[in-house]
Amino acid sequence: MRLFLLPLIIFILISLGADFYIYRAIRQRSRLKWLRRAHIALSTLMTTLIIVAIALPRRGGSDEVLLTDMWLLYGWLTVTLPQLLFVIIDLLAKIPQLFGRRRLKWLSNGGTIISTALFGVMWWGALINRNELHVREVTVEVENLPARFDGYTIAQFSDAHVGTYGSDTTFVSKMVDRINGLNADVIVFTGDIVNRHSEELTPHTGPLSRLRARDGVYSILGNHDYGDYREWPTTEAKEDSRRLLDTLQRGMGWRLLRDEHVWLRRGTDSIVIIGVENIGDKPFPTYGSLMRAYGKSDDKNTKILLTHNPAHWCDSIDGHSDMKYALTLSGHTHAMQMEVLGWSPAAFRYPTWGGLYKSSTGQQLYVNIGTGTVGFPARIGATPEITLIKLKRKDKLEK
Repeated sequence: MRLFLLPLIIFILISLGADFYIYRAIRQRSRLKWLRRAHIALSTLMTTLIIVAIALPRRGGSDEVLLTDMWLLYGWLTVTLPQLLFVIIDLLAKIPQLFGRRRLKWLSNGGTIISTALFGVMWWGALINRNELHVREVTVEVENLPARFDGYTIAQFSDAHVGTYGSDTTFVSKMVDRINGLNADVIVFTGDIVNRHSEELTPHTGPLSRLRARDGVYSILGNHDYGDYREWPTTEAKEDSRRLLDTLQRGMGWRLLRDEHVWLRRGTDSIVIIGVENIGDKPFPTYGSLMRAYGKSDDKNTKILLTHNPAHWCDSIDGHSDMKYALTLSGHTHAMQMEVLGWSPAAFRYPTWGGLYKSSTGQQLYVNIGTGTVGFPARIGATPEITLIKLKRKDKLEK
């Protein structure tokens, strides 16, 4: 979790200004002294929360400290953002006063209702929606798909961030049951299984080892899986954590693809699953290489590429006629853990933030918005996603 101190301080000062504005509004519009006192108490509590959150160590702190910090910040935001929204609406209600008219009380009252609703939605996202699961079924047409792979199914999940749950395996167990219930031919995980270090995975290896598919479970690493978001006493300790992640996933029965590929066969027909280490946009480091993972990219084999960051597809595959990857599967964006009516603010950073995308030269990308949370413990919309992808020969699609 990255916090930029100067913008945060500015935002805190703005929130304190909103507190003062609301206090004056209460004094002017209500004779209830307890209401003013309650507001002062709440403002004091929120200011204390944010000071404690800023003071807590993040990169060098324990997992418990990190989770505490995350919830403190989110609790502060769930009060501060609705207050700011109320102030904006109330100021709009005062515009007629500039022309000698009365404040629009109905607009102020509406601001109170809308702000209260925002508070409720934010806690719905934290306490309810982030623990839900949505299975999205997608049919992907593939040119020259081998006949025996027509109708082949891939269950994709991504960005589990199991460290956010500590040792509580309830959600992860629920997710495993839903995936197994899809009865897919193969299961793929497209990176970010932990937040900062590999030991976060240890409590969850039991549930995750229950994943079953006819052709196995394959995974890749995401940017959070390399230990780059934690302070390490030595370089060797960081490397030990990376090796532990490999060991844990092997113990779970998963095949971790680190710039590697595997062939899936049905009789004499075959497709290839290619998994690269993280390749992304700045500031995310690049560890992977398509050349190491597979080599020649313009052959006629049906290739399914697993790459964590969809920016890799945009930069290196989309529109390149020699990059003959039938389907690329990615995660990473989380839809910024916010989605309303099919739109996410992640679109400002990633044009391919969630769903199926098609290139003019035939390549296709599916971006799974993930199941876990990082940064803040909520999903406001952007319900945790499991994707069931069915491959279909293009010439056999119904018209």
